[in-house]
Amino acid sequence: MRFLSLSLILFFHGSIAFSQMVDTPELPYRQIPEHPAEYSSGNILSRMIDGLGFRYYWATEGLSDEDLAFAPSEGSRSTQETLVHIYGLSETIVKSPQNQPNIRPTDRSQLSFDTLRHRTLTNLKIASDLCRGKSADEIAEFTIVFQSGEQSSQFPYWNMINGPIADAIYHTGQIVVFRRTSGNPINPKVNVFLGRTGS
Repeated sequence: MRFLSLSLILFFHGSIAFSQMVDTPELPYRQIPEHPAEYSSGNILSRMIDGLGFRYYWATEGLSDEDLAFAPSEGSRSTQETLVHIYGLSETIVKSPQNQPNIRPTDRSQLSFDTLRHRTLTNLKIASDLCRGKSADEIAEFTIVFQSGEQSSQFPYWNMINGPIADAIYHTGQIVVFRRTSGNPINPKVNVFLGRTGS
């Protein structure tokens, strides 16, 4: 009887632990992936997105409610609102290699911090994987499409580099500054050059 009770306890404990593992998978970009072997067009784009993902991961790691509510001045975006904007950019970044339209307007204001962070990092990882190994000719087939009702506009992938990717890097830097100002600076052991975090 005692053995049966112990077995049941271990079974339920194991089930809960497994459930927690499934519900909270490790997010990508805690560290930057290993670099590709060659400097192809797709690999360079993939690495740019990986760099953004790594910076975003640590810029958003451990943000508090106070950090999320912080805004540098009246009328400017708060940290939470900036995260919403970065998530929108990540949607554009992941949809272009798949030639999927970006539907506008889209209200993302009610998404929680955890949801924004998870979806943004996941989008960046998928986009990086979609770019990796692609040739210049394959990249040229990527199209940025914005759709509002029955109207749509298309742009070449060149605009992705100087637009959403650069914009997301820029705003991720803002998060770093905002959290420093609200008293919760980024982990000082983060090394963006190496893509690693010291112990």
